[in-house]
Amino acid sequence: MGASRADKEVYFEKLKALIEQYPSIFLVNIDNVTSQQLHLIRQALRGKGVVLMGKNTMVRRALRVILSEQPQFERLLPHIKGNIGFVFTSGDLKDIREIILANKVAAPARAGAIAPNDVIVPAGNTGMEPGKTSFFQALGVPTKIARGTIEIVNDIQVVAAGTKVGSSEATLLNMLNISPFTYGMSVVQVYDNGAVFPSEVLDVEEKTILAQFMSGIKTVAAISLATGIPTLASVTHSLVNSYKNILAVSLATDYDFEGSAKIKEYLANPEAFAAAAAPAASDSAPAAGGAAEEDKPAAKAEEEEASDDDMGFGLFD
Repeated sequence: MGASRADKEVYFEKLKALIEQYPSIFLVNIDNVTSQQLHLIRQALRGKGVVLMGKNTMVRRALRVILSEQPQFERLLPHIKGNIGFVFTSGDLKDIREIILANKVAAPARAGAIAPNDVIVPAGNTGMEPGKTSFFQALGVPTKIARGTIEIVNDIQVVAAGTKVGSSEATLLNMLNISPFTYGMSVVQVYDNGAVFPSEVLDVEEKTILAQFMSGIKTVAAISLATGIPTLASVTHSLVNSYKNILAVSLATDYDFEGSAKIKEYLANPEAFAAAAAPAASDSAPAAGGAAEEDKPAAKAEEEEASDDDMGFGLFD
């Protein structure tokens, strides 16, 4: 039975109020998510975000109502398909995503379900009686009999990610008490202040963003300087280059200013500046000389000790 007109109006008003209140929205998929998991996720998000579910037709209709006032939400319409819901937040997007993805539960393999990941049966003793060997052989699982029980010889993949689980594979995994899948909310898209992007964008580190930004600024500055079109990125380079040109003109002419006067003094009398720099170098010389003087007595003492050992006689005397 469909929702009544009054229920739809209440939903529309609630969606509109949440959109106006929160700047960011996570569009989430809730396939195979239990009501208990939803309850726990709502609890974890309390004070940080709001979870809102609804039928896709109702969600699309509600969004189209507000498009005249906020046309940027049209970018969400192509992603409203399947079993989806909204998480509204004004908190840190990375932290909220962690909360959304954290609540996962293990689930057994069901025949006909799409495997979210590869399923590998590990090698080892199964504890099953030898009469079930034919079942393993039918699935191509290598086994041997060890101590009266079936033992799997090698690790083997029985289900590939993205494929349907067959009835035989589901039976085998249940017999081995293997729950290979975990189910929970997954993030389909992220809306943030008018931009819509996949959640993987949140994994990009700030230093990477800054490096790309600085690279873009350098490119803009280079183009501006090459074309002679001033921009905010090139203005500092233009000022420095202009200052260098003024210094060059001042050095080539009699025109002086505060910045060029010192340079002209260096060029006119380089010996004076070299003499001024000499005392600084000579300050370190006594220390080295003192060390040399200390080494000389030590060397002299060693020579005296050597002569004492000879006792006045040569080696062949």
